[in-house]
Order: sequence, then C-alpha cells, then structure tokens
Amino acid sequence: MTAPSDKALVPFVSVDLMMQLVHRVGLTEMIAAIAAAIEEDFRRWDAFDKTPRVAAHSPVGVIELMPTADDAHYAFKYVNGHPGNTRGGLQTVTAFGLLADMTTGYPLLLSEMTLLTALRTAAMSAVAARHLAPKGATTMAMIGNGAQAEFQSVAMQGLCGITHVRLYDTDPKATEKCARNLAGTGLTVTACTTAEDALEGAQIVTTCTADKRNATILTDNMVGAGLHINAIGGDCPGKTELAEAVLHRSDIFVEYPPQTRVEGEIQQLAPDHPVTELWQVIAGTAQGRRSADQITLFDSVGFAIEDFSALRVVRDKAVETGLHIPLDLLADPDDPRDLYGMLSRAAPAS
Repeated sequence: MTAPSDKALVPFVSVDLMMQLVHRVGLTEMIAAIAAAIEEDFRRWDAFDKTPRVAAHSPVGVIELMPTADDAHYAFKYVNGHPGNTRGGLQTVTAFGLLADMTTGYPLLLSEMTLLTALRTAAMSAVAARHLAPKGATTMAMIGNGAQAEFQSVAMQGLCGITHVRLYDTDPKATEKCARNLAGTGLTVTACTTAEDALEGAQIVTTCTADKRNATILTDNMVGAGLHINAIGGDCPGKTELAEAVLHRSDIFVEYPPQTRVEGEIQQLAPDHPVTELWQVIAGTAQGRRSADQITLFDSVGFAIEDFSALRVVRDKAVETGLHIPLDLLADPDDPRDLYGMLSRAAPAS
C-alpha cells in the first residue's frame, strides 16, 4: 500500500490532543488567546458570511450545523444539545469542527470541539463582561453548575478579575462537583442553596442551565440595579432562562439578531425590540455600559464566528506544538482527473 502524500493529510486534534494542548499552553492562556481572536474577528464583522445555524430539532434535543467564512477561510461546527443524555452517562453537548482554505477548498484542520466549545463559550462570556460588566466587579453568581460552569469561572477570573464565585444548581451534586473542581484555582467559592442566595453581593450573574424549556431562573425581583447578566443557557426556540420583565429593564446585547431573536431570551419579546450587536461595542461604534446602575444583558446563543476564531487558534497552536495527528482524509491520485484509476490500482492482489 502506498503511503498517503502530504496533500492527503489533514491535521486532526483529538480529545486527548486537545487536553494536551490546553495543558501545554495553559487553561487561562488558551481561553485568553481565543478571546483575543474573537475580538479581532468581531472587529471585522463585515468580512464574514453570516447565517443563522441550521438546526434539526426533536422532542429530546437539537443537532446544529454552524458555518461561516471570510475571504481566506471557511469553518463549520457540528454540535448537539441533548439534556437527557447525562442520565445515560453521555455528554449533553458534543461537537467537532473543520477549518478550510477558501482558495482550494482543502481542509486545514479537523478538530474535536466538545472541549473547544466550552473554552470558546467561556472566552465569549469574558469578552462580553469586559465590555459590559461594572468596573471592578469581583463576584459572579454561577447559576447552573454543569459542564460549562468551571470554564466560565476560570475565564472570569483570568480575564475579568473575578475573585469570588457563588454557585447554585437545582442538583446539589453538580454544585459539589463544581466547587471541588475549582478548589486550588485561587477563587473563593461559595455553594448556595437557592438562586437568590447566589446573587447576594454579585455584580455579574451567569445563567447556564440545560433543560430544553422556558424556565425562569432569574425573576424580576432578583435583579438589582447595576448587574451584568450573561445569559448563555437559552440556545433554541422554546428554551429561555429569564423572566420577561428582566428583559424590559435591561439593555440587551446580542451576537447576531436573526439567530438570537429565534433562539435567545429575546424570543420572548417583540421582533423589533431594540438590541445592540456586541461586535459594534467591541469595534467602538456603539456604547456598552453607560452608568453604574444600568442593567446589561448579554443574550448569548453562540455564533459561528466564535467557533471560527477558536478553530484558527487551535490550528496555530497545534502546528506550533506538533500536537496533532496527520489524518488521511483526502484522495490524492497521481492525476487529479483519475480518481477511478487510483481506486482500481488499490485493488487487493488476487
């Protein structure tokens, strides 16, 4: 059997290699690199092809394809969300993604994105908080203590200066897990028995629950003046986390309105309810936080440009460190027009 040529090989980052890569680079440093790439790409927002993700819904979950491209690169992510999976020992969210060359169409990277999605979601939340949260914020309430909670906490610590995290989940075991994992990070961690308790003294609150339903994690009376909210759990039609009254009191910032109005908290509001696109704040063409008593809400559903940013960081880091596998993914016949001949010559000897 002839060994595949270099043209046939695509760098592949497996889960094991992604974990090695994160430890080689450093968790906070990896999140910071993704955050920097997101800000860089958001500043050139108009350079990207943009479309709401393509979703296939079922009564138990959703499977989504998230594509985007600029002049040089194309990227997509496959991702699911199935809250009932944990009962069978499976992840709620799994993902993989690809970065490709727009000039040739050839893939440049194939990567796991279950871990990477957690990293980029945490990076995106930290980017939003840096632009929207009160100055000098030190305490975050983390409502929903599943697979994303530790990443959110570490990102807020490393990129926003948070020193104290107050945890709450309807499942006390999830809170115990999160507190255990955050021990030794330097964060002061408080386990709370109610969502109201978790908000005590917090300047930032992050909601990240998994159930695919319209829920009320934050009621109107829980949200005081000056709070910044990262609402990241709502990500499909029929799934929300905030009482509608909270939205009417907040200045709302979103990623991509055509997607967020269908999937985010603002699906509860009129289609013309005013929102500000976060890329405009990052680019300096719109204002973020204006006053100390303003309530700011980042209604985040996740958008493909964030995954594009994360994939290009991983490609650079994987090539730099050598932490990737050459995957024989592409056919490479001697004559590009003779794919059939390549297949024929590969027939086993009779």
